[in-house]
Amino acid sequence: MARRITQVTFGSPQLPRDKNVAAYCRVSSGKDAMRHSLAAQVSYYSELIQNHAGWEYAGVYADEAVTGTKDSRKNFKRMLSECRAGKIDMVITKSISRFARNTVTLLETVRELKTLGVDVYFEEQNIHSLSADGELMLTILASYAQEESRSASENQKWRIKKNFEEGKPWSSTLLGYRNVNGRYEIVPEEAETVRMIFAWYLEGAGATTIRNRLNAMGIKTRLGYSWSRSPILKLLRNYAYTGNLILQTTYREDHITKRTLKNNGEKPMYHAQGTHEAIIDMDTFNRVQEEIQRRAEHFASPDGNKSTTTHPFTSMVKCSRCGKSYVRSGSAKYRTWTCRRRREEGAKHCGADIIPEEELFRLTAEVVGGEVTVDAVRDKITVIRAEKERTLVFCLKDVKEIVKQWREHEIKYICTEEQKRKISLKNSGRKPSEEQRREHSRWMKEYWKTHEFTEERRKKQSESMKAYWNDPEASGEHRKTVSRLTKARRAKENAGKEKNNG
Repeated sequence: MARRITQVTFGSPQLPRDKNVAAYCRVSSGKDAMRHSLAAQVSYYSELIQNHAGWEYAGVYADEAVTGTKDSRKNFKRMLSECRAGKIDMVITKSISRFARNTVTLLETVRELKTLGVDVYFEEQNIHSLSADGELMLTILASYAQEESRSASENQKWRIKKNFEEGKPWSSTLLGYRNVNGRYEIVPEEAETVRMIFAWYLEGAGATTIRNRLNAMGIKTRLGYSWSRSPILKLLRNYAYTGNLILQTTYREDHITKRTLKNNGEKPMYHAQGTHEAIIDMDTFNRVQEEIQRRAEHFASPDGNKSTTTHPFTSMVKCSRCGKSYVRSGSAKYRTWTCRRRREEGAKHCGADIIPEEELFRLTAEVVGGEVTVDAVRDKITVIRAEKERTLVFCLKDVKEIVKQWREHEIKYICTEEQKRKISLKNSGRKPSEEQRREHSRWMKEYWKTHEFTEERRKKQSESMKAYWNDPEASGEHRKTVSRLTKARRAKENAGKEKNNG
């Protein structure tokens, strides 16, 4: 008789569950055609997943106008978080280039998902990351995708360089001009705004004053936003308004990071003269640059640093709601620090708390363990985050975080004897307002309900109070007497209640 071996399993058999499937899609341009392409991809994957047997729809994650060489894709990161949480079993994407053009990023992501048991399916290449040869094929094809990205970047750089050599501008977002076929053409209404800003500055107005005037007039920036100080200062320094161009003042580090760096001689620069019609004449432009330099020197500290950098908390306090820095405000008697967005645009745009400066100094002294100076703060603290409910988070250089809560400022008024005398004389003939009369009436009704008095006492006290509230000729002394008696009575009643409760 032949031997027979059977595997024994315990428990009820497990039925296979549906696989949670998500899709990822991306377009790297914000143009209308590309936005339509993104919408079409989202619709396609939604229908594909929901109509496939054994698949459970886990969502479509889409990023618009974000390059695949960067790791700053919001929905891509959100999809990875869902995978780590065990909510996704498989991700479908169109191609390797849609998923990532950076080979390192691609392989790191795929390997992490592989350890989580999450399969990534690339439609165009017909590759499953969990297959036996999946990673090898991905490495080869991702290298091609990255090289394609590098080649596209080099072609773009070549086109830009040729335009620079021909004196053609690359930017199209300059207030006062539009880039038409590689040449700036004036927009009359915007050009007038530019002239107005230059004129105001030469008249003595600062960036803050100019910002307030423009916003009060309802004038927007080139991109349709409200004005702030930074764009105004940038506009005042822009050489292009003279009808000339200095080209390639910045450059891209590489096609992967795409960081913009200042050109300090690493790349050739081009000076193109008379390329377009000027909005500001050269004399006015030079006078503005001299005035900018003069003001910078005037407001500089003795050691040569700008005054804006001499305060310990400058650029150190960040709003956790909008990410803007806190700025100093208030008077000499009561200094505060306010979120820049709240200060410039109002509380409806950012409801961050206003921090009393004395509390900021007190808590920082506790953190640094001594006097609060620029060096002490910057040597120990990276940033101070202003959170909700009067909370400050001190992020230290050693990566530790210290949480502190600040107190509300108590405003104290100190009056001289002469001021007290004047206030007393002023209040002696003051008549109660209608609101005060109503409030007192409500209080008296409640008082009579909760206390037991003889009818005679009720009547006597009622007449006395009516005399106070209704007699316009009541003396200040009479009012003081009534007020003193009332306070004494309330204090006695409260003491009795506390005794009974005890």
